[in-house]
Amino acid sequence: MLSIALSRLAIGRRGGGAGQPAAAAAAAAAAGMGPGGACWRGGGVPGGFKRWLSSSAPAPRVCVVGSGPAGFYTAQHILKHHGGARVDIYEKLPVPFGLVRFGVAPDHPEVKNVINAFTQTARSERCAYYGNVTVGRDVTVAELRQAYHAVVLSYGAEDNRVLGIPGENLSGVYSARAFVGWYNGLPENRDLKPDLSCETALILGHGNVALDVARILLSPLHLLRKTDITDSSLAALACSKVKRVWLVGRRGPLQVAFTIKELREMINLPGARPVLNPADFTGLENAIKDAPRPRKRLTELLIKTALEKPGEKMMEAQAAAAQAAAPREWGLKFQRSPQEVLPTADGRRARGIRMALTRLEGLGDSAKAVPTGDVEELECGLVLSSIGYRSLPLDPAVPFDTQRGVIPNSSGRVEGVPGLYCSGWVKRGPTGVIITTMNDSFDTAQSVLEDLQLGVLDVSTSREGFGAVESILHSRGQCWGAMSCCSSQHESMMQPNSSWIVSWGSESCEPLLGAESEPWKYVVLLSFHCSKAQGERDLNSLKVGVIAEVNDHFWGRAIKSSTDLG
Repeated sequence: MLSIALSRLAIGRRGGGAGQPAAAAAAAAAAGMGPGGACWRGGGVPGGFKRWLSSSAPAPRVCVVGSGPAGFYTAQHILKHHGGARVDIYEKLPVPFGLVRFGVAPDHPEVKNVINAFTQTARSERCAYYGNVTVGRDVTVAELRQAYHAVVLSYGAEDNRVLGIPGENLSGVYSARAFVGWYNGLPENRDLKPDLSCETALILGHGNVALDVARILLSPLHLLRKTDITDSSLAALACSKVKRVWLVGRRGPLQVAFTIKELREMINLPGARPVLNPADFTGLENAIKDAPRPRKRLTELLIKTALEKPGEKMMEAQAAAAQAAAPREWGLKFQRSPQEVLPTADGRRARGIRMALTRLEGLGDSAKAVPTGDVEELECGLVLSSIGYRSLPLDPAVPFDTQRGVIPNSSGRVEGVPGLYCSGWVKRGPTGVIITTMNDSFDTAQSVLEDLQLGVLDVSTSREGFGAVESILHSRGQCWGAMSCCSSQHESMMQPNSSWIVSWGSESCEPLLGAESEPWKYVVLLSFHCSKAQGERDLNSLKVGVIAEVNDHFWGRAIKSSTDLG
């Protein structure tokens, strides 16, 4: 296996100019920047931090597993409030930022702006990023605990909940998580190739992800072209015949999980009109009088969209006429629970779904959906399940609550394992938005800081950190390389819209670029010792074809856009 997809990457090193030419990068590698994973280091130790350890004491070394919001917020808080701590962030993918990169809809660039703050964290001289390292496989948690004073597990929820109904595995049925990964370029989902040849799609779930998926399916192409959606997904959507999307939930309008921003986007989506059943919203005005403000505003917008007729003002009448003529439509269906995905005559594809009608017992968010005994069938050729994510166990040495899908913990301290912590979804479950994860991660980071201050974590002896991990990876046949930039205009290679080349085994970028060097901004030079066939399997996500091939041990592959990597 190719252990590390990118080598040590210096991003805007303070005091070092805008970037490093190839020779300088090679020299830096030889001087100690050298072997590493997709490693990302910055310069300059920010001043003004409170130092809890004397200058003679070993610097606390903290390992964070996972480079999504939980991982970066945890690292940020520790670095900010402990002037001596060093934090290494490990990620199983070559590139960082987790769901901010691969989960946020491509037409929501403002949500991805948090990447800028994470980049600043990574620029700290006391922070390093190592990509393409799978903890639990390439290195164990026990080995990380030997190499670091504290280990924080922030690897999120990498799986999706299953429906558990007949027909779930038919062609045409996908998890929303995989679909989102497909249009965002997540390597593991790049070959999804969803069949968009049907007119009606059905999404199971009433959350923000469900609305994201519906919006991408129905958005005009000229809008999608302005986003960082992958080229292959855009091409597939250009050929899509989907013109109707139903979003189905087990409970009612007062229990939907999406937020008003996403709902308003759907209502105002050009070329698509909402189809809401007025009977679903009649009488809800009284039910929301004492509801929290976000729920009240959300429900009022649903009621207005479903019940109010267009006003007499010219602008409203024109808007109503344009909406009525929209070629596509979407709607919400409530109190329906999936029972079976219905197959086509040959038993191979989805042709529809059978749903049990439900009634609600209880009020508000605690209301339960109970089947009434009645069923209905809805024809659809595409079924997307958006019923939630779930975390998986990482390592046998780490306690895990399989029922709740979390690591048992107290304020982020893993139960029964001193020095081991967790943050984010694996700590509390896959709920909330980025700000929720930020606060949760700060809470865990504060637990680490308190344990350092109180002496719960023994830092009297130094730990090797990545040095020890590197030796372990080398001993298991992992290979490492060096990074080189061939452009003086060095921007963050981790930014979603950057252009770059990854070339494997080349000694110079010039033979690969030639006259076409102008559009290419980056070259990462790596060499590895494995068979070409094995390298091909490991690099399937780095498409666009082989551009250089020397022998079985050294070969190259080019990437024009970071969307090809994700």
